[in-house]
Amino acid sequence: MSALAPHPSPLAPPSIFVGIDDTDVLGSPGTNKLARHLVHSLAGDYESVLAVRHQLLFDPRIPYTSKNSSASLLFKSPEDLPDREGANDLTTKIRALMTDWFVPGSDPGLCVATTVPDEIVQFGRRCQTEIVTQEDARRLAAQHDLYLEGLGGTEDGVIGALAAVGLLFGGNDGRVVNIGHWPDDLSGPVEIDVLHARGVEVRHIETQEPIRSGRIDVGKHLRPAWRGGRIVLLVAPASEDSCPATCWQAVRLT
Repeated sequence: MSALAPHPSPLAPPSIFVGIDDTDVLGSPGTNKLARHLVHSLAGDYESVLAVRHQLLFDPRIPYTSKNSSASLLFKSPEDLPDREGANDLTTKIRALMTDWFVPGSDPGLCVATTVPDEIVQFGRRCQTEIVTQEDARRLAAQHDLYLEGLGGTEDGVIGALAAVGLLFGGNDGRVVNIGHWPDDLSGPVEIDVLHARGVEVRHIETQEPIRSGRIDVGKHLRPAWRGGRIVLLVAPASEDSCPATCWQAVRLT
């Protein structure tokens, strides 16, 4: 949070919500890297707001490589295109990029929406606690006229893709893996003003009070949480011998 007022929620319309699940194979780059690849590849046409990693259910009956996660991306709708037309154009571009990215043995899925009903948010939460099927995902997407497509393999990725859209819109789940079009991924000690400039609110892990000054060790990569429809980095006091060089230590959430 800045010293003045909270940043506005990134969910402010008009927005396009994208869900991807690459269901990668061993040795492949993975869904998070795909998300960042899409953001950077589309930078000339679509303004990216953020990309978020979502953890889904761990269960031996669910096929996944190492971590059953999917990713969501939030884009601003182009001012010169109606929402639906912009979403259709973005869908075409992402579909082509994901097709080029495809690795044999993976089962990618893609979901794109301009409105997200509460049933989709609830579906995302279900995917974190119980086993759902492709049929469940496809039926729900068709019911609400959402674009949902499998792009290879078994097409099981449609489940995680739809879940990601719901969890993104729900605003209270996941780890932010990309913010806007900043070219660098921050790491180590960072001045708090740098985080504020990127729309990151910094809060105390126990009190939830805003932190407005000091240097923060964000760790290997900056990975704030997606909470309350905002990008929030929760921190704990650093050890006494490291302050004032570093006064706070980032706490990474799922």
